[in-house]
Amino acid sequence: MTTDEPAAPAVPRTSEVLNAVLPDEAARELYLAVLREGGRIGAAGVAPADRGALEALIRLGLLVPHALDSSYVAVSPRALADQVAADLRAEGVRLLQQSERLPDRLDELVRAYERTSRHLDVTGGVEHVEGVPEIRTLLTCLAREYPHESMTMQPGGARPAGVIADMLHHTSAYLRRGGSVRTIYQPPARLDPATVDYAAEVTRLGCSIRTLAADFTRLVIFDRSVAVLPKGADGTKAVLVTDPAVVAFLVDTFEQHWHHAEGVNWAALAAGTADSAVHEQVGRLLAQGLTQRTIAARLGLSERTVAAYISRLREMYDAETLFQLGWQMRGARAGEPGA
Repeated sequence: MTTDEPAAPAVPRTSEVLNAVLPDEAARELYLAVLREGGRIGAAGVAPADRGALEALIRLGLLVPHALDSSYVAVSPRALADQVAADLRAEGVRLLQQSERLPDRLDELVRAYERTSRHLDVTGGVEHVEGVPEIRTLLTCLAREYPHESMTMQPGGARPAGVIADMLHHTSAYLRRGGSVRTIYQPPARLDPATVDYAAEVTRLGCSIRTLAADFTRLVIFDRSVAVLPKGADGTKAVLVTDPAVVAFLVDTFEQHWHHAEGVNWAALAAGTADSAVHEQVGRLLAQGLTQRTIAARLGLSERTVAAYISRLREMYDAETLFQLGWQMRGARAGEPGA
């Protein structure tokens, strides 16, 4: 006498999950080859036979493409191991054993990554990095290894178009992975259409960007644990700071600047509907008694632009002199509800 037994659970699902998130032999060999090249390889250096392995490494997040110079940068497998382990644990007890063995499966790649020279001159809590590609590689790796919070101070106005495209790619990826991003620009950034479009897009995704009318140095901080500062004015050298006391000081500096920075409606600027808001700001500062030059410095505008706004205000208030305009505007504001 025989009885039908219930079908066994679909055990192959475990191997399917692992195969989907682990590099195959060809991908592992290509990854190790990239590390032997210093962690970066140009598109021209990838043989046609390795295209499949290259695409697999990009899909897994072990290689990050840089459109600016058509290269690929190796990322630490630790981030992949942590992410996959979390996914496997979510599958329940049935996959627990596999998730615990996962770090061992990637141990060879991790050890190879850590043995690779990344052109860093380590001196205590400071690492000196030379070369624009090396700095980009460093920032890419830090964004992966410290994925929770990014604080950035970006002086200047317009950003180069190629750099903006790269920034949009990496900032969007950081936000999609659940990280938070805060950035401080100087006011002239509001006058550059490409920068405004970038800011409007990333703020729509959750990034916060303010402007501060003050001089400051470029600074990038990840997870309040590491910071990157420029070394020199040409942008080809940087310093990675890991000393906790120094990083804490830089975090405090950023927070003070953030407190004094002004919020910007980047979406309105991008849509071309923020002119009236700037007009209102000029009028408010003029009514407070500020001079044309002071208003220009406060808003990050040229004196000629501020003069054009003031000319329109004089027409609105039928004022012949600047003194008369300020007096009439103060009187008008005193009569506003809640004034």
